[in-house]
Amino acid sequence: MKALVTGGAGFIGSTLVDRLLAEGHAVDAVDDLSTGSLANLAEARAGRGDGTDFTFHRLDVRSDQVVDLIARRKPDVVYHLAAQADVRVSVDRPAFDAEVNVIGSLKVLEGARLAGARKVVFASSGGTIYGTVEPDDLPTRESHPQRPESPYGVAKKAVGDYLFAYRQLHELEFTALALANVYGPRQDPHGEAGVVAIFAGRLLAGDACTIFGDGGQTRDFVFVDDVVDAFVRAAERGGGLLMNVGTGAETSVNDLYASIAGQAGSSLPAAYAPPRPGELARSALDPGRAAIHLGWKPWTTLDEGCRATLDWFRSRT
Repeated sequence: MKALVTGGAGFIGSTLVDRLLAEGHAVDAVDDLSTGSLANLAEARAGRGDGTDFTFHRLDVRSDQVVDLIARRKPDVVYHLAAQADVRVSVDRPAFDAEVNVIGSLKVLEGARLAGARKVVFASSGGTIYGTVEPDDLPTRESHPQRPESPYGVAKKAVGDYLFAYRQLHELEFTALALANVYGPRQDPHGEAGVVAIFAGRLLAGDACTIFGDGGQTRDFVFVDDVVDAFVRAAERGGGLLMNVGTGAETSVNDLYASIAGQAGSSLPAAYAPPRPGELARSALDPGRAAIHLGWKPWTTLDEGCRATLDWFRSRT
């Protein structure tokens, strides 16, 4: 299979690239390196065999060059992970968020259409497309109304609608994966939204961590390797569907902090600050549909995943 991964230098994208290469696929990675890092692709760029199985392209998904590149490279499957992924930025700069997440996605879809790709697998956001969910509706199923409360969530919802339209108009198959809060090695502790990485990086450095709000807000934390497994499975399954990729379990930020601090051997208490606009009080995703259609389920416990993340950060110091 020939695959093209947008956002391929990000922590999820690069992990996906490594998995695809390990399975013998040819991979093109596209990233503008605004948040991704070439260090994440060190193994991929080192090459395997004659080195023709991996190519990196530094491009912005908003560029017409992305359309031309995808059309020229003719991938069988396009994995679209490139995004402006910070809810706070989307609130402060909604037009910029739409340029990257809506216009950029349309450029990718046009490229896939012109390339004759058989499928686009899209990284949606389960934590934002559904909006505020009543406690009785947690963990959230895909049938829940989509009522996003941030421009980021609105953009992800809109791309889902475009995917459906391209399927109807151009017979371009898709699967959209609504991701819970993904964490793991390679996540940027100074980046967009990785609370596990932020806590791990700061605690190992001996720095205090800040919890926004009272810490009672919950998230569904899913390990990056498990998420990548869902992406790989979606290349052949789940056509035309939105599927949640999460654990179905809620973890409060306070409990998460206590767990990571304990594993890091830190007794530093967390500091608290006012909650940030646009963020949800509770979130958890029901992964039942992915179990049925992808044969997927998460296998990494939160303790195991946090330990692996801490070990990765330790290896970088």
